[in-house]
Amino acid sequence: MFSSCNTLRRVGENELLLTKNAIYADDQRVTNEDIQSLIVQKPNSTLLGYPLRLNLYNHAKQDPDSSFQNWLYKKEKRKQRLAKLLSEKQVERLGESFMVKGLSEWLKNVGEPPAVIDTSDTQRTLERLSAYYNSKGYFNNNTTFKIDSARRRQRAKLDYKVTLGKPYVLDSVSDKISSKVIDSIYQEHKENSLIKEGNQFDLVDFENERKRLTTIFRNSGIRNFQESSINYAISRDTTKSGNDQKMNIALNIDNLRTRSDNAINTSEYKVEKFKEINIYTDFILSGEEEQSNLVKHGNYNIYYKDRLKFKPKTLIDAIFFEKDSIYRELDRSSTYRRITSLNVFRYPSISFTTDSLQTGLNANVYLTERPKYSLGMDLDVSHSNIQQIGLAFSPSLQARNLFKGAENLSLTGRLNVGSSNDQSITVSDNRFFNLLEFGADVNLTFPRIWFPFIKTEKLIPRYTLPQTRLSLGTSFQKNIGLDKQTFNTILGYNWAPTDFKRNVVELLNIQFVRNVNPTRFFNVYRNSYDRLDEIADIYDNPLEFPTLVDYFESNIDDENNPRLKIPSGTEGFIEAISNRTVISTIDDFNDVRSIEERRQRLTENNLIFATNYTFNKNNKNGITDNNFHRFRLKLESAGNLLSAFSHIIPFEENSNKDLLVFGVPYSQYFKTEFDYIKYWDLTRSNVIAFRSFFGIAVPYGNSDNIPFVRSYFAGGSNDNRAWNPYSLGPGKTKEINDFNEANLKIALNLEYRFPVVGDIKGALFADAGNIWNVFDNENDPDKVFNGFGSLADIALGSGFGIRYDLTYFLIRVDLGFKTYNPAEETSKRWFRDYNFANSVLQIGINYPF
Repeated sequence: MFSSCNTLRRVGENELLLTKNAIYADDQRVTNEDIQSLIVQKPNSTLLGYPLRLNLYNHAKQDPDSSFQNWLYKKEKRKQRLAKLLSEKQVERLGESFMVKGLSEWLKNVGEPPAVIDTSDTQRTLERLSAYYNSKGYFNNNTTFKIDSARRRQRAKLDYKVTLGKPYVLDSVSDKISSKVIDSIYQEHKENSLIKEGNQFDLVDFENERKRLTTIFRNSGIRNFQESSINYAISRDTTKSGNDQKMNIALNIDNLRTRSDNAINTSEYKVEKFKEINIYTDFILSGEEEQSNLVKHGNYNIYYKDRLKFKPKTLIDAIFFEKDSIYRELDRSSTYRRITSLNVFRYPSISFTTDSLQTGLNANVYLTERPKYSLGMDLDVSHSNIQQIGLAFSPSLQARNLFKGAENLSLTGRLNVGSSNDQSITVSDNRFFNLLEFGADVNLTFPRIWFPFIKTEKLIPRYTLPQTRLSLGTSFQKNIGLDKQTFNTILGYNWAPTDFKRNVVELLNIQFVRNVNPTRFFNVYRNSYDRLDEIADIYDNPLEFPTLVDYFESNIDDENNPRLKIPSGTEGFIEAISNRTVISTIDDFNDVRSIEERRQRLTENNLIFATNYTFNKNNKNGITDNNFHRFRLKLESAGNLLSAFSHIIPFEENSNKDLLVFGVPYSQYFKTEFDYIKYWDLTRSNVIAFRSFFGIAVPYGNSDNIPFVRSYFAGGSNDNRAWNPYSLGPGKTKEINDFNEANLKIALNLEYRFPVVGDIKGALFADAGNIWNVFDNENDPDKVFNGFGSLADIALGSGFGIRYDLTYFLIRVDLGFKTYNPAEETSKRWFRDYNFANSVLQIGINYPF
């Protein structure tokens, strides 16, 4: 009742609040968004059915100044008392304060005035609808509207009704072309015309046909073709009975029109061929620059000022114009795209000139070099579950055109310091900043495919923007996890045939991970330690297990609160159970063995020698496009090259018969990933976004599991938001480890996004998925994917989120609820923890997908 009264607060007695619009064409409901957008007056926006912005507007005072004055003089001595407490000027300013006046202005700005039905707007809508259906061939359409106010008090629905009538169709299509060259080109492409006999009249077809022909002519040597030269003459043949709905179309293409001395001249279009191609490498926009030095390379003229800073071939490879070839608009676009991708020039300028006799076309390409060197610095402040506060410094140096072939070198350093939350670290290192990570990366890019002894230009042409990337990197940690040292190198290639397709090949992706302090495993993975210590408590009984008395006396931290020492106590107890020093139950034996297998896997050093291919495709047009799809496919194979070498070079073996390279067993696996994202643009900035992901990594040969850095995890702000990172799965298990990971992942995400107020957006989401082990050394049936039956272990989370749009990025806060939890008993999986107490708060930057 309160909401209803508040909604009508600013609606006059004889006015009607618009609640809904509907369009009917020949009594059929029209849902096309383009047609719906023709309606001038829209109902007030709603948030999940509630008119939030309207009610905010209604709460604003219409005249806050007079309201304040009425309140001030309502009691005789109120102003005098306030003047004694403040001052007369402060009392006057009080009326201008935010709480009195500013709040009302703010409510009006973020709110919406009531959408009171205005018949003038309704008439404008009818005119728009009539014009739209005229453009579709319904020239005899008739439009009316009806106000339906019978349902609720002072509210009404507007129904727009369109009677279409019989559509007009194209009876004949003829052409009249003034220029012989244009006529010749047109006849070659006439077959694919969008204007054909028998088609229903549609103005969009005529506009698209003009664009199609303009593109064809400009890519056939007609550089200066004017789209305005194309026009259509439309007539009706009224001499024949029953022919009143048919139209005769005459295509007219006029000659070139130019203006000179206040006169308009016409001339036939001509095909233009390139006579000279000039490249100016030291052009400066701020003024004319003398570039008298000339180098001729083939059919290209390269001008420079003092010395030529680029290899001629590098410049020529970026130019798609060729001497004696016809002008093509496509070559012009490819030249712009290629030069920009080199990242050594500012945006280029291209001009075309002809001599007075028009004997040929001169192309002038003006280039302005970017600075040779540039410096950068990034500073980040962070907080996480392993550090109270962290500071990250990342200086960078970029050197362009390193070897005069547009090669770019990037040097990036990283220094992270933090204050640890781990008491075991603060005891041994009492400094405030006792966490340290540092490293560096070197990236060198070449604007071509560098492949020894093989020419790749025919397979990967220049217009695809080919690039070779060589990367080296390393990082070192102290008091973070197991203090990993990482070394990696990449030799990769990428090329993009269009703005919507991209290919990436990493011929070599080598990563070496060394754990400096593997004995800290149980300090880092506390869940594993707690479970092992819980089992140890069972055997800390001198009567039942006398053989362990001496062991527990020397490997317990505190007699009052006995806990296994790390690492001597944990290692000794695992050895005692594994070697059957004491008789343990099958469950205890399996649990200890599982903990030990996980410890060995996560503490062993890794050598990954991989090759991968990634294909990306999307059809997004600009950052404002919310109706698109994106697809990504990735294939990766690791260890095959080293496996082939093992037949030639005898590698060492460890106790598990794994082949070793530099004392480390190399990983061998095959991995594939599919990622598909689809956006649907609804009305008024409402969007539905969907994502599906499938990934699997299969170990074989020299490996029976996947390295941790190549495994999958579930949960987190960009995955299933009802679970924290690494806390979901594998399968139906329940958070038994600190970092749960596996080698098979399925993820499905659906999100409805809508505006709330101003730059604040809202979202409702549902996330489904899980991770499993498959084809590896895991034997726990609760973790292993066993076919379609395991799909019952897919977890479902749902929730809502608030986002604040800062234009260049977006801050996101999501609250996820466990809707279906496979870790629970079968009868308790649905909605058991669906409450705020068990919800998970996720904070992220930008959209999750």
